[in-house]
Amino acid sequence: MGDLSLEATQSLDASNMAADIAAMPDHIRDALWRVESAAIEPVDSPAGLIVAGMGGSAAGGMLADAVLGDRASRPVAVSRGYMLPSWTSSETTVLCSSYSGTTEETLAAFEAAGVIGARRIVATTGGPLAEMARAENVPVIPMPAALQPRSAIGYTLVASLEVAALCGAADRIHTEIDVAAAHMEPLAAEWGPSGSPDGEARELARALDGRIPVIIGADATAAIAYRWKTQINEDAEIPAFNSELPEADHNEIVGWAGAEELGKFALVVLGDSDSHPRERARLDITAELVAQAGIPVHRVETRGETRIERILSLVLLGDFLAYYLAIQRGVDPTPVKAIDELKARLSQA
Repeated sequence: MGDLSLEATQSLDASNMAADIAAMPDHIRDALWRVESAAIEPVDSPAGLIVAGMGGSAAGGMLADAVLGDRASRPVAVSRGYMLPSWTSSETTVLCSSYSGTTEETLAAFEAAGVIGARRIVATTGGPLAEMARAENVPVIPMPAALQPRSAIGYTLVASLEVAALCGAADRIHTEIDVAAAHMEPLAAEWGPSGSPDGEARELARALDGRIPVIIGADATAAIAYRWKTQINEDAEIPAFNSELPEADHNEIVGWAGAEELGKFALVVLGDSDSHPRERARLDITAELVAQAGIPVHRVETRGETRIERILSLVLLGDFLAYYLAIQRGVDPTPVKAIDELKARLSQA
């Protein structure tokens, strides 16, 4: 098992990703200011909001949808690809989110939204996306440079929430967002490299050492499960998978019977204190059945009062978990060489 001491993190974390994770509360507050500074006019969009993006930008949209839950009065959807949903119309707002401004799928979605006549808003650090937006007088929410795209989750989440309010898909929750950021600060200190060596993030990383994590959530925690999976993929450079209840109880639950003979898996169950009683029961029973199949099962619960506090608590925990899984493997958590190679080869295709 790898070393998770402060000294080990400082040795391997060449780009100081730990600082970017711990700064998530500051990112969230800064994101609120950046949306306000963009001075975007509210425009009612009866067909709702589409967040067009990939990777961390898509995750921001998914988490925004989870935060709003049944408080959303219109659809809040995420589009991950070159095309927009067929129901996109001139009555839809499309938030085109790309940290680098070079994501080819998002550039294509921006153009497609323009052809349809949808209202467009852009969130980016610059690049071709910002240039196209300014050339067509499309509002731009500026994001700060020098982060890894996946570390900008606070910016993409807040942009999605604020644009949802601007287009009439949900009420503005500015104060709740600000309070949630404050709620995260002691958690960042607790789980960060300078925190307890036996903190929850480190302990879970040790428990998952050498195993393929499958993260399962329900309702508010389903989008978090996706975030955990992608963070583990990119930071720790290992396979990880996510699933969602109640759907997984109609198919995936059967597959666990043969999991032990095929590989070293572990199930991580993300619970929420405000989940539907039947979802809570399903999480409990599913965890018991998977454990009976000989698979290690780990339970993690949200912390906080409001829905956004609880969701962000697990987003933060998952980011630190992925970070420690990387350190434990002796891997620098920042580089994503496979993605860089893929993009280079695609540019020649």
